[in-house]
Amino acid sequence: MNYTEIIKETAGPHHLGLLALAALIRSGEVSPVEITLAQLRRIEALDGELRSYACVTAASALQEAQVAETEIRQGHYRGPLHGVPVGLKDLFRRKGVPTAAGTAIHRDTPADHDATVVRRLRDAGAVLLGQLQMTEGAYSDHHPSVAPPRNPWNADYWTGISSSGSAVATAAGLCFGATASDTGGSIRWPCAATGLTGIKPTWGRVSRHGVFELAASLDHAGVIARSAQDAAVLLEAIAGPDPADPTALQAPVPRYAQEAEAPIDGLRIGVDPDWNASEVDPQTQRMMTAAMQVFDQLGATLVPLRFPSDDAAQAVRDWAPLCAVEAALAHAATYPSRKAEYGSVLAGVIEAGHALPGLAYQRILLRRMAMRGQVDALFAKVDALLTPVQPMPPLTLNAVSVLGQQPALVEALQRYTCVFDMTGHPCLTLPAGQCQAGMPMGLQLVAAHLGEPVLFRLGAAFQAATDWHLCRPAT
Repeated sequence: MNYTEIIKETAGPHHLGLLALAALIRSGEVSPVEITLAQLRRIEALDGELRSYACVTAASALQEAQVAETEIRQGHYRGPLHGVPVGLKDLFRRKGVPTAAGTAIHRDTPADHDATVVRRLRDAGAVLLGQLQMTEGAYSDHHPSVAPPRNPWNADYWTGISSSGSAVATAAGLCFGATASDTGGSIRWPCAATGLTGIKPTWGRVSRHGVFELAASLDHAGVIARSAQDAAVLLEAIAGPDPADPTALQAPVPRYAQEAEAPIDGLRIGVDPDWNASEVDPQTQRMMTAAMQVFDQLGATLVPLRFPSDDAAQAVRDWAPLCAVEAALAHAATYPSRKAEYGSVLAGVIEAGHALPGLAYQRILLRRMAMRGQVDALFAKVDALLTPVQPMPPLTLNAVSVLGQQPALVEALQRYTCVFDMTGHPCLTLPAGQCQAGMPMGLQLVAAHLGEPVLFRLGAAFQAATDWHLCRPAT
């Protein structure tokens, strides 16, 4: 597939941006019931090949759409998600619906409560189309019994890791945005692979109550959308304090969608030219150079700095054993008692977690705290950092076969991602180019803790000046 085959203008209602659809719903030009029916028909027609949904909840979606339509007609408009069909990554529990989190163990067990994120989407009037497929337990590989989602741009290419169903459905027009999560890069890689925008917010900005756990101190709940403004709307709906999650941050939630409209004149973007280019392929370097030119033309100030790259490399090496220990605790109720039902990759991670000595774990924690402090210090000089999402161009499925058994490739992929899961800083991923094979490529912006408003400002400005986010796969 090459650039000329990409639909750069909206080819149908399924490829509208979330905010564009919201405006049509509010005006009465589009019916929530009709757009939900259209989405369900499209899922039925395409998802047999794309495999983005683990479970489609058609009946309840239509009921929610009817309620939304009635409320809007009666003048009770709840906001830009009212009547908009969205998807849920299959680790956000939804009462009465099986929440498998990519596992075989939980596949047929309905959740007994709603995750806080799900409740907040319901309160916003969103229509929930179903649960989106993901890797086993949100780690690197799918359970052997699960057929992985396929990239709608080209089925021979990788879709990223655990939030792959969320990305495939959003890119293919099977929902207008989706919840997602990121423990080592699982929002950012799928977005880069499918030409989407994703926000991994500050750790604790979004409640994890009712979210299936991989690694508690690394898990970030976030969203995947088609633009920075759409992502801002979704994050605004689900973020905030939660009595059910004592780790949720107490800070009030800004009006992210309004913040995204502010100009970026004078914002300082830090760039480490060595870290961003060393062992980074030429196509990715050209994408980054072009992006820097856009930000410069928009009035931002590019500030050269030195990122603590050696310590970041250590943080990447520390991520796997830290995640393993936390995953072992998360699965204590079912592992090893039901070990036979686990895939080999996730089982191996849990075993590694059980084997890590306490002193080694403490050393990791101390290095992690130091790394967080070093990154915090950078934001005294700049408002955001600019990096690639990954140092190589889009990967084929052959290249990532059984990814969890390729530690060198995982370490290379995590170079720019898991560092910020370790430190908890918010990251926004934007589509910013295409490789020679015609596949999307993405960049990453990082801000200080609770710096999501800065990220949305930068992302919206970049997308007002470029059209990479308008490119669609020819599905």
